[in-house]
Amino acid sequence: MRVGFIGLGNMGGPMCLNIIRAGYKVTVFDISRDAAAPHLEAGAAWANDPGELAARSDLVLSSLPGPIEVYDVVAGRGGLAPAMGPGSIYADLSTNSVAVVRRLHHLLKEKQVEMLDAPVSGGTIGAQRGALAVWVGGDQAAYQRVEPVLKAIGDKLLHLGGIGSGTIAKLVHNQIALTMTLVVAEGFTLGVKAGADPQMLLKAVSEGVLGRSSPLGIVSRVAFKGAFDNTQFALQLARKDLGLAAELAHDHNVPMPLAAQFREQVEAAMARGWGGRDATAMFAFQEEVAGVKVRVP
Repeated sequence: MRVGFIGLGNMGGPMCLNIIRAGYKVTVFDISRDAAAPHLEAGAAWANDPGELAARSDLVLSSLPGPIEVYDVVAGRGGLAPAMGPGSIYADLSTNSVAVVRRLHHLLKEKQVEMLDAPVSGGTIGAQRGALAVWVGGDQAAYQRVEPVLKAIGDKLLHLGGIGSGTIAKLVHNQIALTMTLVVAEGFTLGVKAGADPQMLLKAVSEGVLGRSSPLGIVSRVAFKGAFDNTQFALQLARKDLGLAAELAHDHNVPMPLAAQFREQVEAAMARGWGGRDATAMFAFQEEVAGVKVRVP
């Protein structure tokens, strides 16, 4: 399989090198030819624009900053769309917009080209080691055709379903991970400013329920089953603890906006008479607001 690779930055560069090392014939393009120096040295060929690259490739991969760049590479002047042949495959490894993914999928489908959205997770170290999670949406048969190539860049491949489903997974993953960063920062700045030793505080939190089990455990253990009334830690006790933490933050002038917003939602749940339900019922509260239930039969 002839592979084209567009975007040789911090993530794309090492991913492309791993594909070359896996023995594939690779053509590369980047807005900076200098970025392609190690790839050309490793045996890749250079294309002057995405269209030229597409004409030489059975599979085109891209790793780009965002939706604007992806759309331009595919549908812009000198882009992939006019040059890709029937039966070829385009897989975007970028963190993209679901709307853009589906729009480009429709555009390429008219030209008998399959598109996969295949965002990756694992950072630059994972990219260098070929140890990325690769979350793929799109046609199952197309995925199976390109799976051997994707195995050169990732050790955790997952086909999630139809087009856009890989991007949905990536955006949900990043939303959770990035928001948790601030939640952890709120807690630790509060603890240290209130007088705790940071290393001992980390040890304490790590050895409590938070450190002993993944926060994602609530999804499979509780949400999938809708088991919010199996009360182990009542919401009314959670309200009390959140209030005490807020008092401590007030005493030490530590802003905690996410914690404050969560306390407001807990108060709203309490007003519904949910005080005796398990604290995980706040998941059910969010389900009601969002108008969807996260259940697995």
